[in-house]
Amino acid sequence: MDRAVDAVNLGAAGSDLSLWGLFLQADILVKLVIIGLLLASVWVWAVVFEKWSSLRRVNKEADTFEDRFWSGGSLDDLYDQEGTQPTHPMAAVFGAAMGEWRRTVRVAGADVSRTGVRERVDRAIGVTVQREMDRLERWTIFLASVGATAPFIGLFGTVWGIMHSFSAIAAMHNTNLAVVAPGIAEALFATAMGLVAAIPAVLAYNKISTDLGRFAGRLEAFGTEFSAILSRQSEERV
Repeated sequence: MDRAVDAVNLGAAGSDLSLWGLFLQADILVKLVIIGLLLASVWVWAVVFEKWSSLRRVNKEADTFEDRFWSGGSLDDLYDQEGTQPTHPMAAVFGAAMGEWRRTVRVAGADVSRTGVRERVDRAIGVTVQREMDRLERWTIFLASVGATAPFIGLFGTVWGIMHSFSAIAAMHNTNLAVVAPGIAEALFATAMGLVAAIPAVLAYNKISTDLGRFAGRLEAFGTEFSAILSRQSEERV
C-alpha cells in the first residue's frame, strides 16, 4: 500500500506523462507486462521479416525451376543437378517424385505399369509438400498466439495498475484529477502496448497464411502435373 501511495505521489508531483516516464512510474507487475509485450512485438516483426524474405525467395526459386522444367530439357539431367540435393521446395517435390519413379522402374523393369507407380509418386509428392510447408509455416502460430493474447495481457496490466492507483487514491483521500491522471495513464499504457503487439501480428498472420496457402497450391499443382507426366512415361514403357 505504501508503495502504491508513493507511486501516486510521484505521478502527481512529477506529472511526467511521456512514455518513458509512464513506464518508470508504473507498478513492477505492470512493468513486467510492458517489457513482455515489447519483446513479443520485436519477435513478431522478426518473424514477419523472416517469412516475407523466405516466401519471396522460394517463389523466385520456383519461377526459375519451372522455367527449366518446362524448357524441354532432359528430366534426368535436371534431377541430377537439382533433384538429388534440393535447395528449395519445388526442387524437393521434383526430386521426391523423380526418385520414387526411378526406384520403381529399376525394381519393376518392364512391368512398371502394374506396380502402382502413380500412387507411389503421388504419395511421395504429398509427403514432401507437407514437409516443406511445415518448414515454411514455422513460427506462424506465434503470430496467431500474440494476436489473440496480447490485448488481454495488456488489459491485465491495466487492471492491475488501476487497482493499485485506486487503492492509493483511497488511502490519500484525494480524488483530484492531478492525482488520478498519472496512475490511470501508466495503467492504460499496458493496454496500448498490447495493441501495438497484437495488431501487426494479426495483420501479418492473415497475409502470411494467404501467401503460404497460395504457395502450397502451387507445389501441389506442380506435383500433380509432374505425376501425370511420369505416369505417361510409365505407360509408354509397356
